[in-house]
Amino acid sequence: MSLWQIERLGRRGDGVALGDAGKALAPLTLPGEEIEGTASDGVIAAARILTPSPERVRPACRHYRSCGGCSLMHGADGFVTAWKEQVVTTALAAQGLSASICATHVSPPRSRRRAVLSGRRTKKGAQIGFHMKASNVIVDLTDCHVLDPRIQTALPLLREIVRIGASRSAELSLTVIAGPAGLDVAVRGGKTMDSMLFQDLAALAERGDLARLDWDGQPVTRRTPYLQMGAARVPYPAGAFLQATIDGEAALQQAVAKITAPAKRIADLFSGCGTFTLPLAAGADIHAVEGLAAPLEALDRAWRGSTGLRRITTEIRDLARNPLLPDELARFDAIVIDPPRSGAEAQCRQIAQSSVEHIAFVACDPVSFARDARILADGGYRLNRLWIVDQFRWSPHVETVTEFLRN
Repeated sequence: MSLWQIERLGRRGDGVALGDAGKALAPLTLPGEEIEGTASDGVIAAARILTPSPERVRPACRHYRSCGGCSLMHGADGFVTAWKEQVVTTALAAQGLSASICATHVSPPRSRRRAVLSGRRTKKGAQIGFHMKASNVIVDLTDCHVLDPRIQTALPLLREIVRIGASRSAELSLTVIAGPAGLDVAVRGGKTMDSMLFQDLAALAERGDLARLDWDGQPVTRRTPYLQMGAARVPYPAGAFLQATIDGEAALQQAVAKITAPAKRIADLFSGCGTFTLPLAAGADIHAVEGLAAPLEALDRAWRGSTGLRRITTEIRDLARNPLLPDELARFDAIVIDPPRSGAEAQCRQIAQSSVEHIAFVACDPVSFARDARILADGGYRLNRLWIVDQFRWSPHVETVTEFLRN
């Protein structure tokens, strides 16, 4: 056993420990703590806290030490928020950039309306939950301080779906969305559908009053749930990507609206089902670009079924391989861009050569965002305002909205 001092937290939330044995990562520790433990492959898996940090608190969740869904519940809320702000500013500083933080919004506990759970059939029934950290072992949830209570209440029903629909060797992925019409469940990796399985699943869906149950792309129920986006009701596809919390989505939308307020023609890149497109269409013409057809079809149906919105056009396009070029961007006053975690390097190189005046950049990974921000800055854009939105409470994930202005 060796003594270690926690210098800081790494960007994944693990403590960076320094000691006579060198450097290692120590999960569930905080800066300034002295710990005792043995490092194996660069990780101190079972550290004993000798001198706790004043920022240390007792985790509220009974699954915390085993579940990989959260990694920062042992830190005080104020500490975690300040650390996430530092993660963003440090990533920007590494690229020689800075921006003033206008506000930081943190979603409350038990507000996650969308979650991807894992399920596995067992000899005694089934497990449903999140994986242990760096493991394929599923932590069978009984109570979760992150999930919307409607998802929490449905855990027994989801276990039953796994029990009847999973083979003994397979792990199911269940995308669960708690929406206004009820619970929407999209299952991937299940048994091949036959008449008996269909009947059993349909009976479970009816018993649980599910808004939708989709089985590897095959609908088991006939209803199509919807979500409200601005003035429109969106009949979104099964398993669709959505912002994790309602209040977090609203914080992102408000920041984007402030940045694009002067614009009358906006390009919404990586638009999805219309999280930003539909609210912004109340005051501007929007061109929504997305790589998948199903989200754009839902967005278009929502627009055509609404009143009071300006014109929305859609385009299916892989922006990583075929980004919009400067002459295509020239007709827009503003750009909203909300790429995946890998960022939008190819698209940003084209935007950097464009004449668009306002950019609202929504990012979910500080490092890839900082790289893309450097590209825009080298092209003559200035980072102006930045908002931080923490929808993934107690995890290392953090989102930002940043305003770029053409110099």
